Amino acid sequence: MGKTTENVHHIRAEIAAERNELADIFEDLRPEQWDTLSLCAGWRVREVVAHMSLGFRHTLPRTLLELLKARGSLHRMTDRCARADAVRHTPADLVAHIRDNAHHPWTPPVGGYTSALGHDVVHGLDVTVALGLSREVPPERLRILLETVDAKSLKFFGADLTGVELRADDLDWRYGSGTPVHGAAQDLLLVAFGRKVPPGRLRGEGRERFLLK
Repeated sequence: MGKTTENVHHIRAEIAAERNELADIFEDLRPEQWDTLSLCAGWRVREVVAHMSLGFRHTLPRTLLELLKARGSLHRMTDRCARADAVRHTPADLVAHIRDNAHHPWTPPVGGYTSALGHDVVHGLDVTVALGLSREVPPERLRILLETVDAKSLKFFGADLTGVELRADDLDWRYGSGTPVHGAAQDLLLVAFGRKVPPGRLRGEGRERFLLK
C-alpha cells in the first residue's frame, strides 16, 4: 500500500473517531446549551452542529441550488442552511446526523480529507470551548491540521497574524514572526482558523486581539 493511500486511510479513521467522539458530547448537552452562542460568529451551538452535517445531507444538485439562491455566496448559503436546519431538526436529529455519518466520504470543495478533518475539529471546538467543556482534541489530529497552516489558509479564514508568532505549549509547533503568543495547540488552531478564544487561554503581549471581549 502506498504512502498516500496509507495517509488517506489514517486521516479518514481520525475523521470517524472525531465525529463519534463529538456525537457523544453533543448527545449529553442540556437544552439551554444548544442555544448558547458558539465561537463561530452569529451561530448558536445548534447552528454549528446543523452545519457540520450539511455535506452529508445535501446532494450536489441541492447544494448548487442553495448556492444559486444565495446569489453565489458560499457564506450566505451556509448561514441560511444552518439557521433553517437548526429549526427543522431536533437536537437528537442533529446528533444522529453526525454519528450515523462518521464514515461519510464528504470533503469540502478544496483540501480533501484533511480539510474535512479540520471542519469537524474546529467546529467541535467552536462548541466545546464556548460551553467551557474540558475536551482535548487528540494530539495527532492537531498535528495534521497545524501542518496545513500557511499564508493561504490564514487568508481564507480571515486570520491576521501580523506581528506575532504562535507557539504551542503542548506540541512542537510554532508559526509566524514577531511577538510570541503562547497557548495550547488546539487554542492556537482556533486562532489560525479565524476564531477568538476566551480570556485566560493565551499568553503573551500580542494575545489581546485574539481574545473574546
